[in-house]
Amino acid sequence: MSDITFAPSRRRPLWRLFIAPVLLLIAAIAWSAFWFYAASQVDVQADAWREREAKSGRVYDCARRSVAGYPFRLEIRCDDASVSLISQTAGAQAPITAKLGEILVVAQVYDPKLVIAEFAAPATISDRGGGPFVVNWSKGRSSVVGLPGVPQRASIVFDDPAIDRVNGSMQTPLAGAKHVELHGRLADGSPTDHPTIETVAKIGGGSIQGLHPLLAEPFDADARMMLSGLKDFSPKPWPERFREIQAAGGHVEIVQSRIQQGDLIAVAAGTLGLNAQGRIDGELQMTVAGLEKVIPALGIEKMLDEGVPQATLDRVAPGVKTQDLNNLFGALDRAIPGLGKVVKQNANVGVAAGINSLGTEAVLEGRKARAFPLRFVDGTVYLGPLKVAQVPPLF
Repeated sequence: MSDITFAPSRRRPLWRLFIAPVLLLIAAIAWSAFWFYAASQVDVQADAWREREAKSGRVYDCARRSVAGYPFRLEIRCDDASVSLISQTAGAQAPITAKLGEILVVAQVYDPKLVIAEFAAPATISDRGGGPFVVNWSKGRSSVVGLPGVPQRASIVFDDPAIDRVNGSMQTPLAGAKHVELHGRLADGSPTDHPTIETVAKIGGGSIQGLHPLLAEPFDADARMMLSGLKDFSPKPWPERFREIQAAGGHVEIVQSRIQQGDLIAVAAGTLGLNAQGRIDGELQMTVAGLEKVIPALGIEKMLDEGVPQATLDRVAPGVKTQDLNNLFGALDRAIPGLGKVVKQNANVGVAAGINSLGTEAVLEGRKARAFPLRFVDGTVYLGPLKVAQVPPLF
């Protein structure tokens, strides 16, 4: 019988079994320390940003601020948020104040340059000169890429926005839309010290109440623009920013734009700038299809029947007096009874013919159209020789 001998088994050190758990624990502690440090810096960075903005006349406040989202996100919640805009428009004296219930800002700890924000409705806007206004929406959100350095791109989107004027317990609708979005980014190859900004704006199902029945009908609009003349992104009031753009010879190039309302389709492109007085100069080349169907909605016949306000005549026909028109229609009726009424009833036809004579024949999206310039001269807007609007100075 042979002897069988067994070699003693070698024991493995038990400490090796704990290497992975210990390393995991160390990583968790290090990550936790990093997260809590990053969370502690939120207040520091927010206060520094608020201080910079306040110097530019934009005062932000937050009644209650909290940080959550451990372990992979930073969720900064601001309750009872408010912003006061001081001297952000030319000649503005009273500040504009906006208040809303909650803002939630989210950033991933491992990608802090991407910041996403959600806004809770409603918001209340007021100033000493009017209002207040209430702004509602079903969903509001924004995103910014590039913080805390120079932003590379930013977006803001609202679904179902609506603006109402508040008068006591009554709310009167002013404007609304199904969808609004605005996107901006640094143009490709643009230097950060003299950036060119590319922006895209879209409005779906928009309408404006109380100005004219034509504007109350839903419309869709979108535009792509290039803004040049900026020196940097440092905080400053908008009038100062506009003055800076003008001094640098900057301008807005409207690369393409399109508005559709029912049968009306209009596209435009061109360049607009500012003169030394802060007023808009430039020209847009417009092409419009379906303009003849919009003219009756302008209500020119009714306006002539009720009498043209002098303010309207000063805008569209400087130098012509209301009494001159009344005398004209009276003289027509005395010469040939009923002639004044016929002229009034055919005023829309005359206006349509006049506008058609301003431009040239064109084709837009397979339809007959007219092409004509829309000129901005020292803030005055001209459709051919007709003065149609006046834009106030921007600084």
